[in-house]
Amino acid sequence: MAEKQVYDEQEAASLSSQSIDPEEERRLVRKLDGRILTITCLLYLFAYLDRSNLGNARLQGLPKDTLGGDPTGKRFDWVNSVFFFAYILCQVPASLTSKLFPPRVWLACMALGWGVSSTLMSTAFDFGGLMTARVFLGVFEAGFGPVIPLYFSFFYTKQEMGARMAYWFGFAAVAGAFGGLIAFGVQHAHAAIHDWRILFIIEGVPAIIMAMVTIFFLPNRPESTTFLNERERVIALDRMNRATSGDIGAKVDKRHIKMGLTDWRVYTGGAIYFGLNCALASISAFLPTVITTFGFTNALAQLLTVPPYAVAAVLLVSFSYASDRLQSRGIFMAIASTISGIGYVLLLTVPFNVHVRYLAVFFIVSGTYTTIGITIAWFAHNLGSETKRATGIPLFMSIGQCGSVLGSHIFPLAEGPRYIKGFGISCALEFLAAVLSLVLSVSYRRENARRDKVYGKPNPDARVDTSELADKANDFRYVH
Repeated sequence: MAEKQVYDEQEAASLSSQSIDPEEERRLVRKLDGRILTITCLLYLFAYLDRSNLGNARLQGLPKDTLGGDPTGKRFDWVNSVFFFAYILCQVPASLTSKLFPPRVWLACMALGWGVSSTLMSTAFDFGGLMTARVFLGVFEAGFGPVIPLYFSFFYTKQEMGARMAYWFGFAAVAGAFGGLIAFGVQHAHAAIHDWRILFIIEGVPAIIMAMVTIFFLPNRPESTTFLNERERVIALDRMNRATSGDIGAKVDKRHIKMGLTDWRVYTGGAIYFGLNCALASISAFLPTVITTFGFTNALAQLLTVPPYAVAAVLLVSFSYASDRLQSRGIFMAIASTISGIGYVLLLTVPFNVHVRYLAVFFIVSGTYTTIGITIAWFAHNLGSETKRATGIPLFMSIGQCGSVLGSHIFPLAEGPRYIKGFGISCALEFLAAVLSLVLSVSYRRENARRDKVYGKPNPDARVDTSELADKANDFRYVH
């Protein structure tokens, strides 16, 4: 059913001035979490399963069946990385375009697209078929991942965003664990078709089902969704405009696109994200292979990928919750990225102790996933306006995904089992991300202090008019 726009900007502003009972607001947040988090987290679970299942399929005979044996591993690297080329090119235009459509329609179409693409990978019989399916997988997922932080900002305040993004991104870690369990089960299925084909079908079809759920049940924007009653809409619109101001309806401000493209902090965030995604891409595609170098069988290696992802999910939620309470992101990012860097140092310096090397995997997976989750939450409110967020978030994520391309090519089979080059590059980028996180944090703190001195301290819950200057507005304050 099509939903109409209910309020214009003047009506939204007048509604935001009404008094709101805290208990009413808590009930609304619980209602939003029950619907929004449930649907978006499941979408991300299946999106990440579809994106990262190549690593498991590699141990189930995919290179032998479709890549001519691939003795150097280079064809597998290209099948893995072509996803990121499509993802990088489509993120910014997809995010800006998404503002012109109802969120539930846009996200449902994206889920349907990547679900079909992933399922069709099971039908590939050569290198070209796999490459084509992975390109379309990247195109459709580019319209999902960067749009979610923007979508969440319609409903959640900056004090809530870190935890919500952690729950959402934490399902990437859940997908890593779940994917290992599925691969372990499939490897013992003894079916008539190859194990890796079954894997792609099992992990692709649920996204198609979730697309149907999304189109019917995911709420649209606060001012137009029928999911909220009139009083809930009043509260939701007030929350949407705390310490900032939201757009009403489908529109894009060209001035804020330029602001997003010229903001140096977006590019610094991109450099952080570059290093993290280099590690993330290599973890997703090569972790089962790396664990086999510890002396474990292929089946056991699939199973041993589960505990590091489980620990990563716990650390991500814990750090993100603390960063929400303290309204500080950069420090937690620096700590988490350093943890990951230490993991790579252990892999580089302890070549023979299997227990230490497996412990290092916990450090790497936990630190990387935690830093990425907090980074996305950091920029979700620090860009001031919806259009600048729709530009800046996919821009820094696109820069970051270039790191995914690098991560797909630094673990050639010929360099195993030590993988010194791959571990060394990832280690350096993790520590660089830690330093840049501190640089950004200090920058935001100093700018907040300057504005407090010049303009005075604003009411943290007051509406700030960001329609002209976005985050440069006098009363806007950054999360540091």
